[in-house]
Amino acid sequence: MVSAPEPERNLRLVDSGGSAVDPLVDPITDDAPVAHPLGPIGRALDDAVDKVWEPLRGRPLVDRVFYTASELGDFSLIWHIAGTARGLTTRRGHREAARLALALGMESALVNGAVKSLFRRDRPLHEEERPHNLRQPLTSSFPSGHASAAFMAATLLSERSRVKPLWYGLAGVVAASRIHVRIHHASDVVVGAGAGLLIGRVVRKVFSLR
Repeated sequence: MVSAPEPERNLRLVDSGGSAVDPLVDPITDDAPVAHPLGPIGRALDDAVDKVWEPLRGRPLVDRVFYTASELGDFSLIWHIAGTARGLTTRRGHREAARLALALGMESALVNGAVKSLFRRDRPLHEEERPHNLRQPLTSSFPSGHASAAFMAATLLSERSRVKPLWYGLAGVVAASRIHVRIHHASDVVVGAGAGLLIGRVVRKVFSLR
């Protein structure tokens, strides 16, 4: 008696860098998984940071802080609020607010549109139930748009500001929140933050407030 063929199993593995690996896919086809954008160094960074960060996850207060920061970073909400506040409370603030809003729009189009389209990196694997609601992006994980927007905004908001460390500290919390909630790998955040600093410097030079 001939037994019926065993049904195919939909296997889906995830490497240490977070890229999905399908063992049934021919590695030379267009559907093959993309290598880590930063190579072995980036993969080692992701693994090391995730190992160090893991004990912080699951702590109610820490979870609340980072999930809130991540949510406020959606659509650069926190930075638009900060820009509006500056516009209402400082001299020449309306120019700063307008510049920030314009820059955030350009940054989003560049990073979340053009740059992310060049990569097909999967988001970090997450199987457990999250402690708080979280918007799940559909774009590539690399680089982090939250991190790039945060550090670009901090670069602009810190210009002629007496509380520069505050802006960069806030940017750091928003960027790090994406690692905590497992929406981004550490390398996504590092590259995103670097891109944000660079974009911010360019905007300050091209659209000077002086």
